Amino acid sequence: MIQHIASSLQEAHHALTQLLTDQATLSEIERVAALLIDVFEKKGRVYSCGNGGSMCDAMHFAEELTGRYRLDRPALAAAAISDVGHMSCVGNDFGYEQVFSRYIEAHGRAGDCLVALSTSGTSKNIIRAAQAARSLGVRVVILSGRRSAELEALSDHYICTPAGRFADRVQELHIKVLHILIELVERHFFPANYQDA
Repeated sequence: MIQHIASSLQEAHHALTQLLTDQATLSEIERVAALLIDVFEKKGRVYSCGNGGSMCDAMHFAEELTGRYRLDRPALAAAAISDVGHMSCVGNDFGYEQVFSRYIEAHGRAGDCLVALSTSGTSKNIIRAAQAARSLGVRVVILSGRRSAELEALSDHYICTPAGRFADRVQELHIKVLHILIELVERHFFPANYQDA
């Protein structure tokens, strides 16, 4: 059993090292942080969405913007598309492919931002959400584990973190990217929170 534990940690370490040495992706993360800062400076909102574990990451991202990441500071306008009533209604009446796009149609405004997570890059409801966002002037950030020509064409920024055959390793990198984005936003708006860091 120990060898499986060590192997799992080595695999995660390798994936993180690959990301750490990928200058193009690090630069893209920096650009996404600048975009989020611009959205918040202009009093826009950030929406996030994903399926399964990626939904949990989307919720985690939003709650740390509205709540607290490390230290206390004012709330930032963010929401994960995860309302059970909305999702069950739209899933039942229109189909699961529209659970995120209908929410963006209802709430998204030009100047807002959608951060959408799809480990495969092929999630149909993420594609529909990106299409809806683009039609409204909502900027689109995609976090994926694979290149997707369709999603890349719909995105303002595409962060791809390939990390092996399975979604778990991709999701481990996604949460690191999301935490970094929150930190960079906080460092801009609340530098006093990082004076001792």
